[in-house]
Amino acid sequence: MNKIAVFPGSFDPFTLGHKNLMQRALPIFDRIIIMVGYNSSKNSFFDLDTRMSWIKKIFKDNPKVEITKYDGITVNFCKESGARYILRGIRNATDLGYEKTIAQTNKMLNSEIETIFLLTPPEYTNVSSLIVRDILIHGGDASCFMPKEISSQELKAGRNLF
Repeated sequence: MNKIAVFPGSFDPFTLGHKNLMQRALPIFDRIIIMVGYNSSKNSFFDLDTRMSWIKKIFKDNPKVEITKYDGITVNFCKESGARYILRGIRNATDLGYEKTIAQTNKMLNSEIETIFLLTPPEYTNVSSLIVRDILIHGGDASCFMPKEISSQELKAGRNLF
């Protein structure tokens, strides 16, 4: 049986922290599906197609990585795709509390799905999509938080302007 994990998120945008988590998880799983979802409680800063194209560019040479979009319940997507694991990163105690609640809820919805947590290395604990968006909103350069595959020009050009 293949070990398939789903890495769900809005990835608005995909940061060095996300990339680091993926690089560390790839040896553990046979396949990882990055599920770019819609977060109903957020207005997207970057449109879905832009986010997906950046992630595809980052992992274009890795056949173990698949990128898809989904707007339903994550455990339902896992069942549909044959995944038995949900991959999540933990930066701090706040993340742990939030992610624990989601993992326990997912377990109640589908007892066959396990959530796997990877701790963020110290150099990425301050990296979040929220911080990157805030830097960009105020005209700053967020490239030090971003994978090299995403240029500063793409960050400026790709954002949604409301």
